[in-house]
Amino acid sequence: MRIKICGITIVEQGIAIANIGATDLGFICVPSSPRYLKLAQLQPLVAELGSLVNTVGVFADFSVATISHVVGLTELNTVQLHGGESVEFCQELRAALPDTEIIKAWRVRSSSELESIQAYSQVVDCLLLDAYHPDALGGTGQTLDWQQLSAFKPPIPWLLAGGLNPDNICTALSQIHPDGIDLSSGLEVSPGHKNLDLVDRLFANLGSRSR
Repeated sequence: MRIKICGITIVEQGIAIANIGATDLGFICVPSSPRYLKLAQLQPLVAELGSLVNTVGVFADFSVATISHVVGLTELNTVQLHGGESVEFCQELRAALPDTEIIKAWRVRSSSELESIQAYSQVVDCLLLDAYHPDALGGTGQTLDWQQLSAFKPPIPWLLAGGLNPDNICTALSQIHPDGIDLSSGLEVSPGHKNLDLVDRLFANLGSRSR
């Protein structure tokens, strides 16, 4: 299973989390986020951590040119789109970055929206479902209604996000079967500062579930 830990801001924590078992580390490129990294902060983090894990830059409603510029300077492996990007925008980004994985995130308000996100399956590599919050793009600690996702089976891989933590992860995965999970606030002391004891607990719980 793909295990993405998002909102990394400290290189030593990123290294530790990679060594514990994360497959992906996420870096927030959205200025309104408390986990935001300026380009000068992002470059050394990706340079240091890119040899250990897949690196994911999280963007929201940026231009294709801006995203391409950041990817070119940092060599991020993956772009996660967390805003209102259209299918057509994703097609343009795919043409601009043919060798970069694209994840389209969707903040789910109701089960009726699940059909809309499947339209992106032809133009991105992976989908991500997050909880909706009117004032924040992610990292809010709010969970989705897992039962309403039980029938969500897109033709491409998808990740579950939204309020996941070491205490509820096994319950979530007993109800639905994503291809991966994405955690941020559920592993934090404060925004951008991870609690490595919680990360250890997460992987211990995931390990006990698979035995």
